[in-house]
Amino acid sequence: MNKQFETSQPVVRAMPWDGAHMSRELLLNREWLVTNGLGGYASGTVSGAVTRRYHGLLIAALPGPLGRVVMWSHVSEFLRFSNDDVVSLGAEERAGGQLDLKSADYLTEFRLEDGLPVWTYHVRKVVVEKRVLLPHLQNTVHVSYQVISKGVPPRLQLRPAFHFRHHESPVDADLAAPYKLTAVDGRYEIAAARRKLPPLRMQLHGRESAFTIAPSKIPQVVYRIEQQRGYAYEGELWSPGFFRVDLTERSTATLVGSTEPWDIIDVLGPEDVLAAERERRARLLHVAIPKARQSFPAELVFAADQFVITPAGRFEEAARAHAAGDEVRTVIAGYHWFTDWGRDTMISLEGLTLITGRWLEAGYILRTFAHYVRDGLLPNMFPDGAKEGKYNTADATLWFFHALGRYLERAADRTTLKILLPELIDIAEHHLRGTKFNIHVDPNDGLLVQGEEGYQLTWMDAKMGDWVVTPRRGKAVEINALWYNALCLLANWLRETGDETSAQHYAQHAERARVSFNNGFWFAEGGYLYDVVDVDSGSSNDSSCRPNQLFAISLDHPVLDAERWSSVLDVVEKKLLTPVGLRTLSPDSPDYKPIYAGDLRSRDGAYHQGTVWAWLIGPFIDAWLKVHPHDRAAARKFLEVFPIHLSDNGIGTISEVFDAREPHMAGGCIAQAWSVAEVLRAWAKTA
Repeated sequence: MNKQFETSQPVVRAMPWDGAHMSRELLLNREWLVTNGLGGYASGTVSGAVTRRYHGLLIAALPGPLGRVVMWSHVSEFLRFSNDDVVSLGAEERAGGQLDLKSADYLTEFRLEDGLPVWTYHVRKVVVEKRVLLPHLQNTVHVSYQVISKGVPPRLQLRPAFHFRHHESPVDADLAAPYKLTAVDGRYEIAAARRKLPPLRMQLHGRESAFTIAPSKIPQVVYRIEQQRGYAYEGELWSPGFFRVDLTERSTATLVGSTEPWDIIDVLGPEDVLAAERERRARLLHVAIPKARQSFPAELVFAADQFVITPAGRFEEAARAHAAGDEVRTVIAGYHWFTDWGRDTMISLEGLTLITGRWLEAGYILRTFAHYVRDGLLPNMFPDGAKEGKYNTADATLWFFHALGRYLERAADRTTLKILLPELIDIAEHHLRGTKFNIHVDPNDGLLVQGEEGYQLTWMDAKMGDWVVTPRRGKAVEINALWYNALCLLANWLRETGDETSAQHYAQHAERARVSFNNGFWFAEGGYLYDVVDVDSGSSNDSSCRPNQLFAISLDHPVLDAERWSSVLDVVEKKLLTPVGLRTLSPDSPDYKPIYAGDLRSRDGAYHQGTVWAWLIGPFIDAWLKVHPHDRAAARKFLEVFPIHLSDNGIGTISEVFDAREPHMAGGCIAQAWSVAEVLRAWAKTA
C-alpha cells in the first residue's frame, strides 16, 4: 500500500451482536451495501438472508439493453470441524418458506471498516471473519473468510445459488434454467442457455480447495420485504454444487464471482485486491476537505463514493468524451432501484464531489450532463440499460445552474464555464420562449410556468398509472426560486466574460421575476409562501404548507424579500421540521399522510404528502443560517440524529425517506444520494 495514503486506524461503524439478549429481527432489518463504481453492487441483510429482489452478492452493471442483472444471489456457508460437526453461518430456508437464522447463534459483531462490511463469528472456540468487496470498476465480487484465532481451523463449505434476472424483475420470474456449468483447471463458468447474458465466472482461492457437483433447486425462498411492499415474494434459486476449502490461521479463503473475462479477473489476487481497495479508500479521505476526514463525516465520504459512477455501456457518450479528452461520470440517485436522475445529480453534486474533494469528477459530471441537454432541458432520468434519457422535468435544468455555481466557487474552473456558457444561454432562451411540457415564462409577470396533463415535472413526482399525486401545475414556488437564481448566476457569468449587454438582458428578466414573486407568492394569512400560484393557468393559489418555499431563501440568490425570511422559517420549523428531515406537507392539511408503508399505491400516495425527506435538512439549514448567521452550533443540533441513523436500516448510509410521525421509521431506498450529500454538506457548513 502507498504509505502516503496509509491510515493508522480504519473508520469503523460497529454493530455488536448478542444473540441471547437482542432481537433477531435486527439481523433481518439491517442491510449492507457495497458498490463497484459502475452502478453495480452487492447487498443483503446482516443475517445473510435475502429479503429484497435486489439482494445478492453480485448485481452486475452490464451494457444496454441489459442493465443491472442479479448474477449471484446467495451463498450458504458451513464450517465442518474434525469431529464432523457441521455449523451453518447464515440464514437457511426451511420447508414452507421458513427462515432459520443460524447466523444469530454465532455472530458476535458486524462492522464497516472504511465502509466495507465485516462479519465476526465465534464458533466452537474458533473466530472467523468474513468480508465482501467489489474491485473498483469491475463486475466482480470477492467473498473472503479468515480464521483470526488459535485452535484447529475448520473446513469451509460454500454453496452458491443463482437466479439470473434483471434486478427489477419479480422474484417469481422463471429461473432461466437450464444452467450450464463448465469447469477447467479450477475455473468455473455458469451460463443461462436462454438468456443473452455473460457467464458468471467463479474461482476459489485457498488451501486444498475443490468443487463438488451436486445440482439442486432451493424452493420457496421468501423475500419478506417484497411481500411487505405488495410484490411477488416467493421464488426459487438454483445451485450447481458446493466449494470446499481448508481454513488456516494465516491464510484467507476467497470465493470470486465475476462477469469479467478471466484475464481481467486474474490481474490481482484477493490480497492485492483488498490492499488496492484500502488504498483507494484512504485516498478518498485524503482528498476530502479537512472537516470531512474523521468520524461521522468520514463515514459519509465513503457513503458518497457509492453514488459516483462511470455508467456501464454508454459507449457513444464515452467515445465522444474521450475524443475531447474528457470522461463520462454520473450519479446513481439511490440504491437499490434508482438509476441516474438529472435533478438528484445536480442537488447532490456539492456534497458528493466538492465536499469530498473530487473536483475533477464534478467537472466530468457537469460536462457529461451538458451533452444530454435537449430543447433547453436536462434529462429527468435514464431508464436502466437505456442510452436515451427521459426529459419530463421542470427543475433539473435549473438545478444545473446551481450545481455549476457551487462548482465554480470551489474549483475556479473557468474553462468549463467557457465551454458551457453557450448551452446555458440556450437553456435560458428556451425557457423564455417556451419548451416541452408547457414550460415557459409567463409574459405577463416573468414567472416560470410548468405542467402538462399526465406528467409530474417537479421533484414531488409520485405517479401511479394515470394518477399524478401532486401535479403542481402552474407557477410552483421552488421552480421560480430556481429560475430567479439561474438568471442571476447567468447574468453574473456573462458580466464576468465582459458581455454586459447580455448580462443586463438576463438581469432584467430576473428582477421582473423577483418583483412578481414577492407580489404573488406571499400568503399573508399563514405568514408563509403559496406552494403554487395560478394553478392550472387559472387564478387560484395552492396554500399547502410545504418545504418547497425554503428555496426562496436558501439558494445563493434568494428571490424572497429578506423581511419575510423569519416568518417563513418559523412556520417551516414549527410544522415541517423533524429530527431526520422535513415533512413534505403540514399535518394541518387534510391530505396529510403520516406513514410511508404498504403497497405501491399506498406509498406513492404518501410520498410527498407528509413523508419526511432527509435531503431537505440541507436547504433548511441554509435558510436557518441566513436568518441566524452567527449560530452554527444551534444549526448543528438539527443534524444530531443522523450519526445514530447510520447504524439503522442501510448501515453506514442515509435512507431516502422517513415516516412523518415518531418514531420516524425509515423507508424507500436504504441509501439515497441527496440524503448523504446534503447531510454531509450541512455537517461541514455547521462545523
